[in-house]
Amino acid sequence: MLPRVLLCGEIEYVQDEFKEMFHGIAEVVHLVSESRSHFLSSFGPDGPYEGTVALYRRNTSSKIVGKFDAPLIHALADTSKVRWIAQNGSGYDEIDVQACKERGILVSNTPRANEDATATTTLYLMISCLRRFSMAERSLRSGTWKTPCNAAQTHDVTGRTLGILGLGGIGLRFAHLAHAFPMRIVYFSRRKAESVPDWCKYVSSVEELCKQADVLSLHVPLNQSTAGMIGEKEIRTLRRGSVLLNTSRGRIVDQEAMIRALDDGHLSSVGLDVYPDEPHVDPRLLTFPQCTLLPHIGGESAESWRTRELQALGNLKAFVLGGIGEDIVPELKTGIGNSTIL
Repeated sequence: MLPRVLLCGEIEYVQDEFKEMFHGIAEVVHLVSESRSHFLSSFGPDGPYEGTVALYRRNTSSKIVGKFDAPLIHALADTSKVRWIAQNGSGYDEIDVQACKERGILVSNTPRANEDATATTTLYLMISCLRRFSMAERSLRSGTWKTPCNAAQTHDVTGRTLGILGLGGIGLRFAHLAHAFPMRIVYFSRRKAESVPDWCKYVSSVEELCKQADVLSLHVPLNQSTAGMIGEKEIRTLRRGSVLLNTSRGRIVDQEAMIRALDDGHLSSVGLDVYPDEPHVDPRLLTFPQCTLLPHIGGESAESWRTRELQALGNLKAFVLGGIGEDIVPELKTGIGNSTIL
């Protein structure tokens, strides 16, 4: 009997490749549950997910199943054979990885897959905020031409200092794009990055990063140590008139502090693709016409979606074939050797 893998979210871009990848090595089952309780009760004998050893997960499944929080992970470990969750996406904050670690379930994500898409989105946000292009386009569409636009409130990108918080794949790709203007690039990460260009300068703290930046761009994952990382202190350390960009996760920023800084002009603008309580957007943000706001589409393009699906499915296939997959999230890598899960 072939092991079973469960799709918590449909495959959209690589359906033919997907069928070929798992032909003869696993039985694929689809999410049929309409509630969290039905989902968790369906791994037992004669249930639709009986015998499932691994999951492919998209965040869209949370509409039915909810987040993969600690209660769900513990229930999953108690009632099923699931030992691998292949997340489609670089972000995995909807999965409680500590609970997974406690129960012997490994989690993979798809780093690198949407680096270019997210970096170019960040570039767009930066240019739009500095030049107020989003406001200008809305003015044209409303029939007021450029009446609300004031050149004295817009600024060139060239020569400004870009501060990057988190020089991972997306942060480094954005640095390369911004350097072309050129901009001066400084960054802070948990550790100094290796093999970065000489023009990409490391600073010793978040405070020092904020002191130097005209534009601060956030590229760190959301976890316990980064939630609220950019708060009142950090925002007020930025120069008056600075721009804040966030294409990572909304809860990395203290939203109340950010709105206060927009209200009194300490921040000239913000460019956001993410929010603390998506899809809800605080209506106060909509009252600042100089800001550029996107509905969390930064990592979404046909090319990046295809790459993400192939990468997540590749991790799933590697687990089915060998008991261990690729791209295990950092929190779960410690102590992993040869697996004999399957």
